[in-house]
Amino acid sequence: MKTIQEPDRAGLLRRAAELVPVLRGNALWSERNRRLADESVEAMTEAGIFRMRVPARYGGYECDAATLVDVGIELGRGDGSAAFNVAAWWIMSWNVAHFPDEVQDEVFANPDVRICGTLAPTGMATPKDGGVVISGKWAFNSGASHSQWKLLSAILPTADGGAEPIMAVVPIGDLTLLDDWDVSGLRGTGSVSAVAEDVFVPAERYLPIAAMMQEQYASKLNADNPIYRGPMAGPISAATVGKLVGLSRAAQEAFLDWLPGRAITNTNYTSQLEAPITHLQVAEAALKTDEAEYHARRIAEMVDRKGIAGEPWTMRERAYARVSVGRVCQLAHEAVTTLAMASGGSSIHSSVPIQRIQRDVQAITLHALNLPANNLELYGRVLCGLEPNTFFV
Repeated sequence: MKTIQEPDRAGLLRRAAELVPVLRGNALWSERNRRLADESVEAMTEAGIFRMRVPARYGGYECDAATLVDVGIELGRGDGSAAFNVAAWWIMSWNVAHFPDEVQDEVFANPDVRICGTLAPTGMATPKDGGVVISGKWAFNSGASHSQWKLLSAILPTADGGAEPIMAVVPIGDLTLLDDWDVSGLRGTGSVSAVAEDVFVPAERYLPIAAMMQEQYASKLNADNPIYRGPMAGPISAATVGKLVGLSRAAQEAFLDWLPGRAITNTNYTSQLEAPITHLQVAEAALKTDEAEYHARRIAEMVDRKGIAGEPWTMRERAYARVSVGRVCQLAHEAVTTLAMASGGSSIHSSVPIQRIQRDVQAITLHALNLPANNLELYGRVLCGLEPNTFFV
């Protein structure tokens, strides 16, 4: 597999771990200001985090999915909002790597480029000589204020009177960003809405989403690269799961730091550390975190192995890519909630990390592609021999 060499991989993982105190130190500022702190973004840039899914010919690292999980865990330990934005930027870089090579030349001219984006086709495209004109509004553009490009989706009329969704990449400066991100979790992601008004997009900078879902990619130079093989659901899932394991670990670390010297109010326990219920709670959370990590590493291994072999994905494997994210979300949410509920009333102060970690995990779990119940239903349908009830598989 074309990827960074082992010493460089070790260095990347070391740099990711060194980011944890920086991200933690800026997490409260990011939450209050509803975007990532510039210091956090600059530190991650210097560490090479944004190059991990960029093709090597542009100075990128072409990291495998296993490395995404390892780095995602460290970023999640640091700050949920930062980890969430990084995963989104990785996903969009992977998507752009399937556009025509001349488009990649433009977008990846800066190997530290950040591309925000959404796949919901909430815009309309009108054909025009040499391309299309797009207007619309897209919500949940995580990291927009620190991005140079945006990947958006729109509906394009077809010659037969029908319509098809397309995916397009546009400079962020062509759009208007709305200051409308006021939410309960992942506040630091700055996931504002973006508006396009008659933005012209050249023909080479948009692709039919149906073709992307069928692995009919436009890049010639990346066509035989294992990193960019496979259906979207697999690599997207692998880019997402590490941060959840990291958040769950962060909750354990925060709880154990919080524990010494605390009593359990209105009980005879003068030390929460000595209470059997505490031991049960810590053990339960630790095991659920381990179980979440199992699914995170399993989907990453699947993505890497099948990319190297060039093997097609079965429908069951595609559905597992989706359910693995749902399961990791479910287990991480349960683990973090157990520890948050054991932290007492004083833990609701905004300066106490565990309450922010809990809200961030809940926000991630509510994402349309992550909802455990929906993904379990999808996996169960496929196991029962039925067709999936979603195009995103």
